[in-house]
Amino acid sequence: MRALVVGGGSIGKRHLQNLRRLGIENLSVVEVDRDRRQMLETELGLTGFDDLQAGLSFLPDFVVIASPTHLHMEQSQLVASADLDLFVEKPLCHDPRGMCELADVVERKNLVSLVGCNMRFHPGPAKVKELLAEGRVGRVLFARLHCGSYLPGWRPGADYRENYAAHCETGGGCILDCIHEIDLCRWYLGEITGVFCMAGQLSSLEISAEDVAALVCRHASGAISEIHLDYVQRTYERGCQIVGESGSIFWDFGKSKVRCYDAAADRWESFTSPEDWQTGEMYVAEMEHFLDCVRSRSQTTLTIPAAIDVMDVVFAAKASARDGNLVATRKEVLA
Repeated sequence: MRALVVGGGSIGKRHLQNLRRLGIENLSVVEVDRDRRQMLETELGLTGFDDLQAGLSFLPDFVVIASPTHLHMEQSQLVASADLDLFVEKPLCHDPRGMCELADVVERKNLVSLVGCNMRFHPGPAKVKELLAEGRVGRVLFARLHCGSYLPGWRPGADYRENYAAHCETGGGCILDCIHEIDLCRWYLGEITGVFCMAGQLSSLEISAEDVAALVCRHASGAISEIHLDYVQRTYERGCQIVGESGSIFWDFGKSKVRCYDAAADRWESFTSPEDWQTGEMYVAEMEHFLDCVRSRSQTTLTIPAAIDVMDVVFAAKASARDGNLVATRKEVLA
C-alpha cells in the first residue's frame, strides 16, 4: 500500500517510522517547513510535498493526518472527498463546525477511519476495559480519571508559549488536548449524556487556554464520572479508579499496574505491563489496527462518526465552563 502522512512534526515522524516498521514501503509526507521536509526525505527515504493537494498526486491508499489540530477538519474533508481512508490524530477538530458533515461523508462512502486513541492500546487501559467487560466489579457506580503534567516540560529547550497546546485557536487547552481521558471514560462507562465543568487559566503560565479543568459527567447507565485534566503539576500523573457494586479497579500509569478488588472474596489481584513493553509500542499497535481494518474493510475502534460523540463531550464541557451550567450532550438531546 501507499501512505501519505500530513505533518512532519514529532507525531507525524513517529507514524512514518511505524508505517515503515509495519511494512509500508511507499511513503510520502506533506510538510510546509522546507528544512523539516528535506530532513524527512533524506532520513526516511520518502517523497515530500509542501501542500496536501500536491500530496494527493502521490495516489495514496490512505492518509494519516498529523498536522496541528486547527487544520484537521479542512484536511480531513479534502481527504474524504477524494474517497481515501483516513487516520486523524486526536483530537478530531477544535471547532464543531463541519464535523457532522465529515462523518456523513465517511459513512456514505464506506471509508475506513480512525481517530487517534493510542491509550486504548496501552496495556493498562486495555486491562481495565477487559476487567469491566468480564463484570469483575459488577454494575459500575462511579469513576475518577486524571491526567496532568507540566506544559513547559513537554519539550525541553522549546518555548512552551509557542506550543499549539498554549492557545485555544490552535487546538490547545487541557480539555481538548487531554481528550484521551474523556475517550477512556466513555470507553469504560458508556455514553455521556450531561457534563458540568469548571476550568480556567489558573497558573502563572503565559498561555491563553485553560490549564486546569474538572469535569463531572452523567452517563446513560446512570453512573457518574469525574475527570481531572491539567497542564500545571510538575510530575506526569495519569490513572483511574472505577467503583462497582462488587469491587473496584485502579490503574496507575507511573507504576504500570492495574489492581482489582473483589469484595466477595476480600481479595486484591494485580496486573503489571510486560517488563519489556515500551510506551512507543501502543502507537505501533494503533497503526497496525488501522492497517488491518483498511485491508479487511472493517470498522476501527474509534471511527470518525464515533469520535464525534467524544467531541460532543468536549464542547459541552467548554460550554459548561463558560456559562456555569450543566450541559447536555447530543446523545441526551437525541434521546
